[in-house]
Amino acid sequence: ERLVESGGGLVQPGGSLRLSCVASGFTFSHYFMGWVRRAPGKGLEWVSTINPEGKPTYYDASVKGRFIISRDNAENTVTLQLDNLKTEDTARYYCVKDPVLIRAPREPAGEGTLVTVSS
Repeated sequence: ERLVESGGGLVQPGGSLRLSCVASGFTFSHYFMGWVRRAPGKGLEWVSTINPEGKPTYYDASVKGRFIISRDNAENTVTLQLDNLKTEDTARYYCVKDPVLIRAPREPAGEGTLVTVSS
């Protein structure tokens, strides 16, 4: 099983990024997929989760209205659109897979992708 994240980078406050996670080695369409993040010097934080069928979606209050999660089961990909980014969104972002809905941080398996929000 493998999850490979990409799309991170340096962006100014108010900017946008689009993160992607490509999955392999398991039946993608059977799993809830989500994103967690770890800011520098802080613990893991749950960000968002999407149902195996693509809806409903779930968000932490800190990102609701600014981030959008989506998935393409044909391409085994989950995407996180990050809009109106804030400095406090600076973190390494990881995608995670779960057999059931989990709205809590947990240790990721991949290397993540770094998002830095700074002017």
